[in-house]
Parts: sequence; structure tokens; C-alpha cells
Amino acid sequence: MSHLLNPRIVLLKQGTDTSQGKGQLLSNISACQAVVDIVKTTLGPRGMDKLIQVGEKVTISNDGATVISLLDIVHPAAGTLVDIAKSQDEMVGDGTTSVVVLAGELLKNVKGFVEDGVHPQIIIKGYKQAAALALKKIDELAVNVKKEEEKKFEEMLLRCGKTALNSKLIAKQKDFFARMAVDAIMHLESDIALDLGMVGIKKVPGGSTTDSFMVKGVAFKKTFSYAGFEQAPKAFKSPKICLLNVELELKSESSNAEIRIKDPKQYQSIVDAEWKIIYDKLRSIVDSGAKIVLSKLPIGDLATQFFADREIFCAGRVEESDLDRVAKATGGVVQTSLNDLNDKVLGVCGSFEERQVGSERFNVFTGCPQTKTTTIVLRGGAEQFIAETERSLHDALMIVKRTVEHSSVVGGGGAIEMELSKYLREFSETVDTKQQLIIKAFAQAFEVIPRQIADNAGFDATDILNDLRTAHHQGKIWYGVDIESEGVCDTMKTYVWEPAHNKRNSIAAACEAACMILSVDETIKNPKAGNIDDERRINPRG
Repeated sequence: MSHLLNPRIVLLKQGTDTSQGKGQLLSNISACQAVVDIVKTTLGPRGMDKLIQVGEKVTISNDGATVISLLDIVHPAAGTLVDIAKSQDEMVGDGTTSVVVLAGELLKNVKGFVEDGVHPQIIIKGYKQAAALALKKIDELAVNVKKEEEKKFEEMLLRCGKTALNSKLIAKQKDFFARMAVDAIMHLESDIALDLGMVGIKKVPGGSTTDSFMVKGVAFKKTFSYAGFEQAPKAFKSPKICLLNVELELKSESSNAEIRIKDPKQYQSIVDAEWKIIYDKLRSIVDSGAKIVLSKLPIGDLATQFFADREIFCAGRVEESDLDRVAKATGGVVQTSLNDLNDKVLGVCGSFEERQVGSERFNVFTGCPQTKTTTIVLRGGAEQFIAETERSLHDALMIVKRTVEHSSVVGGGGAIEMELSKYLREFSETVDTKQQLIIKAFAQAFEVIPRQIADNAGFDATDILNDLRTAHHQGKIWYGVDIESEGVCDTMKTYVWEPAHNKRNSIAAACEAACMILSVDETIKNPKAGNIDDERRINPRG
């Protein structure tokens, strides 16, 4: 009778997987640790690369965000690490591996507390307190350089750019590419410094990596063209530029179009009308005084020859991103109609030329008066190498951009992490509650960065960490791992600098991810509709 008094309540669908409690929390921590184990060997100047094959596409990279985004992670908790890596990449551009490794270490250090029965909310409270103290300490320690001191400010940008490139595939050419990244960002006007869309990156296979160059203007590959294109001039001084989203070619009618005529002569009038429409369009462009015509849509053979006969350069099928950059740089307005072409909608640049780069031809616009913009053309051998160079240069550009915005730096090579670890250890001694152990765990987690840098370089991490603890106890706040001499050094003096914003974002994101994972005590996986149907077919009575 008891089963009648206490009927079973079915709340979830048949086949729903539920797991909860301490076991579920420990499982989530272990899943995150598995992800960290994959990417942690890419950290630092001597970090290893990962080769990831997705279908037929092969990617070789040691960029944390790239590697972790290419992994097909299905565990819901481990997916949080993917999110923080992408967030770090979008917000700062560098430090994606560091934020994942730090988040994993924060979880690893409290695994014992969870097993001993400490409530997750106590851990979360301690971690949030420790993170707030660490962020405040970074603001106190950061070295600020005023933008008014142009030489010192530019030197700071160069140092940060080189540090970002230290761990990349192009580390040996870090001087070359750091200078390129700084020049590209500094060339942008201050009001658009936040828009990296004004820095175009083009890839041309072949040649050496150091054959890469930067154009102070807009450059894009020559588009598809017809025979008459070769007769057009390929260089201009102070030309007017017409930007269009208009098709300039005769189009055949669709298959179901029908025109009924009574007199055969009417057919010729219809053909003449079509030709008149396109010739009116072409004449309106010529009459506007434009010497360069760019269109997002095709420019046919008739229009190409028409423009070439009148010494006008034209290019159709221009990519939308390139057309937008030309519009912003030259002050032109993309037109969808040719009814009212005037100087207000035409762009202007200092000079235009078609330039040969390897096996490609580039259209190059320089001396753009409206908005300063740059284009970087990358050269190199293997396709994977050029792709990794592009990712590395993007990280350097992001780091330089953030440094321009915040103009404060800290020592790299694990120096700032060791100083924060020392500070939080000392602070924890003043706490009487259980939070003392939690804050100490947070402090200990910071040591994973210098330890992993040393491990990846093949050094004895135990000796390196002991030397760093001693140095920071003596007040040498900027001492970090010295990759060159297998020891420790003052990273400020060796110019291993990182933007303070990078570290602030990294610590905040890692703490947030760890707290989010610790706050989950139950995972419910709803079954797919197909699985239920399959079960019913196999067992109809179920």
C-alpha cells in the first residue's frame, strides 16, 4: 500500500541524464583540467606548436584561442574555457593560453577543498575577494608612460609588441613585425584607434617572411577583369574615385521573360533601349570626372573597354571590406544609383598605382586625406606558415592597440604573477576565517604561469620558482623567468613588458570562469528526439 500512498512523480523525459552533487563538481573540474593539459605546453617563448586537422584543413599554431576553438569540445563545463579564451582574444588579443591555464589551476587548487566538503559558495567568495585584491595591486604596480613623451611611448609600444611575438612562430623576426605593428597603429588617427578594421592584412604566398611590407593607405589584389583592362592606365596622381554598388554589364533576360511584338522592327528598338541604358550609365561616370571606378558588382567587357578608351581605371567584384576601407580613406560614398554623381560623393587620394607583389598584382591607394589607414601585405612559403604569421601579427596589433589606449605596462615572464602571489599570501595571514585557505589557493595558482614557462623551456621549474620566491621576498618585484640564461632576471630591464590591461582581463576572466564552474552542482542532459523514437521502436511497450 505504501507505493499507492507515495506515487512516483515523473518530472523529466525518459532518457534524461542527470548527475549532481560533489561527484558532478569534481567531474567538471577534471574535464577542465583535461583541456588545460592540451594547451599548457604552448605557453611562453619556448612553447610547442599544435597541429590540428579538421577535415582536409591543417592548422599549425601555438595561439591558445586558435587551438582551443578548433578542438571539438562537447563537455558543457569545459566549454566555459573556450568562451574565456575567445573573450581574451577579442578584448586583448594575447594571453589566451595564460587565461585558460590560470583558470584550470584555480580549479585544481580547490579540488581538495571540495572533496573535504567545503561549500562551493565559500570558495567562490574567497576567490572573488582575492581577484579584487589582485586587480587593485596591478593598478598600484603598473608603470605608466605619458603619451606626450613620444619617444618613450613608442619604445613602450615596441617592447610590448615584441613580448607578444616572443612566443610565436615568427619570434626570430619579432623586431621586424613589432615595428610594423606599431607603425600601423600609430598611423591611424586617434579617433579611430579602436577600429582594427582600418588595418587590412593581405597574404601573398612566396618570398621570404621579411619581404612583407606595409602600405600607408589601402591595397587589395587585382580583381577579375576583361581584355580591355590592360589598355587602361595603371597610375594616377590625385585622381577622383567613384565607388559603386552597381552592375555595369549587359545582362541576358531570365528564361521566363517574355516580350510580345507585332512588328520585327520593334525588336531592334528594345535592343537599342538596353544599349542606351548602359551607355547613359557609363557617360554619367565619365562626365563626373572620376579616373578610378570601383564596384562591388561586376564591370563587364563593354564597360571595361569604354573606360579604357577614355583613360579610366576600373575594377569590378571588389570585396566589400576593401571597398569600405577605400570609402573611409578617400571620403567617397558608395553609390547604388548613377543619377547624381558629383564631387561630394567622389573620393580622392594622393596617388594610385598597380603594383606587382610576387605573382599577384595589387591596386594601391596612398596619400588618403580623409582617414588614415594601413594595409599589411604578408609574404612567406607554406600556406600554414603565412596563416600563423597573420594570427601572430593580429595578436601584436591588438596588444599595441590596448597599450595605446591604457598606456600602462607590467613586467612579463611571470614577474607580475609572482608578485601577486606573494602579496596574496601575505594578505591571507591577516584573515581569520576559512577564507585564508581559499586566498592562499588563489595565490598559489599564480605560480603556474612562471612554472609552465620554465617547464616548456626545459628548465628545472622547482629551482626557478625557489629563486623567484627569494627575489620577490627581497623586494625585487619585476623578477621573472630568464629564458636566455636559464635563470631569473629583472624583466623590466630586459624589456619583457606586457600591457597591464592584459593581466587585468586575464585574472578577471579566469576567476569568473572558475567561479561559474564551481557554482554548478547539477548537470541535466535532455535526450534528443531521435533517441527516444529509436528506443520506442526497439521496445514499443516502453
